Amino acid sequence: MFSNLTILDVSTVLAGPSVGTFFAELGARVIKIENKHLPDVTRSWKLPSEDQKSTISAYFSSINYKKEYISLDLKDELDYGLFINLIQKSDILLSNFKFGDEDKLKVTDSILRSFNPTLIIGKINGFGSENDRVAYDLILQAETGFMSMNGTHESGPVKMPVALIDLLAGHHLKEGLLLAIMEREKTKLAKTVSVSLYDAAVCSLMNQASNYLMGKQIPKRQGSLHPNIAPYGELFLTKDKQLITFAIGSDTHFKKLCLELKLPTLINDERFSSNQQRVKHRTALKDLLEENISNRSANELLEKLLAQHVPAGKVKDLKEVFEEDEAKLLIRQEEIDGVTSKRVTSIGFKWA
Repeated sequence: MFSNLTILDVSTVLAGPSVGTFFAELGARVIKIENKHLPDVTRSWKLPSEDQKSTISAYFSSINYKKEYISLDLKDELDYGLFINLIQKSDILLSNFKFGDEDKLKVTDSILRSFNPTLIIGKINGFGSENDRVAYDLILQAETGFMSMNGTHESGPVKMPVALIDLLAGHHLKEGLLLAIMEREKTKLAKTVSVSLYDAAVCSLMNQASNYLMGKQIPKRQGSLHPNIAPYGELFLTKDKQLITFAIGSDTHFKKLCLELKLPTLINDERFSSNQQRVKHRTALKDLLEENISNRSANELLEKLLAQHVPAGKVKDLKEVFEEDEAKLLIRQEEIDGVTSKRVTSIGFKWA
């Protein structure tokens, strides 16, 4: 699809490189340029079990795929000249330079476009283009409300186990760049697309933001429970010691669940007569469901519920996930520096 595009990826860590991988998977030529003296730090973010001498890590592999690799020192005159030569032949530049580095390294928008007027520039920053604060995903999760909502009363605030804010920022940058490509096709003018981790995080608060803005409700930590829906996120232990959960978003789903669990009286119980009532009385409802579920095997119960299109699922670890054929189809593999690297695809859509 994008075989006619050349992209320079001078970004590091996760958000920017994930965008480069996205375009590479869609056929673009992506050249990752790393500092000759300080390569992408994620090359060193290794699990204890990984080869200490290897030049890559699993983390680095996860967001660097189908790229060419070049090491340059932009402070070196010769290397800077090589960089500018690549700029002249490129369509998009991806970067996450620290505040002030664009001027120091002579890579401001105006300088780069003096060499290539049609260069689209995509930028990731932490707290805004004029803020020099160092930004890591954890800090953004803390300061934009995510950690305050995540976890349980007992656990205290908990971060998401993936770099969620980095991923969200990467998605926003992809969207902006795709629009910039369309705009350039029409007007021949190049745009700069800038995304801050902060903006991406706050924009993703969605229903929780509206719950506060309209209802003044400050979310409390309640594990996997949904503030507006019940039963939704409660965990149930089955007879064979498997954890399952439900996302009962309608009265129809609730009725089907009750009938399958041989609990028809709950359907007309005033406490559970509507979703709002079920949210109010969710603890009592969980207790009533739990006794029946504990006498059913996970696979048997889930098979029955899924046949009736009731949203239910088993809580799986990653070993179980990647034993499934559907997940195996999403794995991408290549050699980087002589190491077999694997990651999941960055393309979550299908063309028809």
